[in-house]
Amino acid sequence: MRLAVPVKAIGQRFALPILVLASVTMIVLGKADTLLFERVRTAFADVAAPLLGALSQPVAAFDSVVERAHDVLGLYSENARLREDNARLLQWEQVAQQLGTENARLRELLKLTPDPAVSFVSARVIANSGGSFVRSVLVDAGSRDGVLRGQAAITGEGLVGRITDVGDRAARVLLLTDLNSRVPVALDGSRERAVLAGDNSDRPRLLYLPLRSEVKVGDRIVTSGNGGIFPPGLPVGVVAAIEDGIVRVEPFAELSRLDFLRIVNYGLNGVLPQPVMPRPAKPGRGAAREAP
Repeated sequence: MRLAVPVKAIGQRFALPILVLASVTMIVLGKADTLLFERVRTAFADVAAPLLGALSQPVAAFDSVVERAHDVLGLYSENARLREDNARLLQWEQVAQQLGTENARLRELLKLTPDPAVSFVSARVIANSGGSFVRSVLVDAGSRDGVLRGQAAITGEGLVGRITDVGDRAARVLLLTDLNSRVPVALDGSRERAVLAGDNSDRPRLLYLPLRSEVKVGDRIVTSGNGGIFPPGLPVGVVAAIEDGIVRVEPFAELSRLDFLRIVNYGLNGVLPQPVMPRPAKPGRGAAREAP
């Protein structure tokens, strides 16, 4: 143990001079005999080439794996971002389609423009009875918007029905096809009068036509103005079929797909009786008897 320390110290002391001497010797030999030095270097390169080639293949393979993993991670991130963008675009597409549909429905209301002196309210259909015994819809406009019982409900194509029940924020529209609907109408050409009566089918009937009426399929039906419920000339529908003396009318408005309605005040709502609230009972003998 005592001799190990001096030997190690001696080795460390003479290592640097020996390396320097070897380097100087190689430089001198290289200068002295360049051809010999090149031969030695070439031989060393030939011996080391297979070893370096064998070592480079795993390194190259590892680099390729790392590069592919990096590409896969990049593709995953790009795919996630594209999915988010696609979901966002689909959401905006749905919003755009909804707005486009509403815009188209509102434009359809402009096809039938009431008289400028007539007031109207545009309302959205918020509920549809869709039953076998009731044909009516509920709109999001009521008495606070100026809607009154008896007012006409129309679309851009023609008459839909009339207001029957009015609340503060909503109102019910009785459609032309309802069993309780009766609309005075006339043939647009001959002006023959009749009554359009609903029977809960998709095509209401024409009643009370003259005995010698020349009604035919394709005749246009409009309101006659009789009874003061609707003004004359509102488009209603067209004669679609005549079978066994029953005349069926196809309404111009698509009653099964109503989105927006125009509630029009023609100033005729006073013809129909408005609902009357019961008056509070005056105190009298009867009230005195019930008092404790």
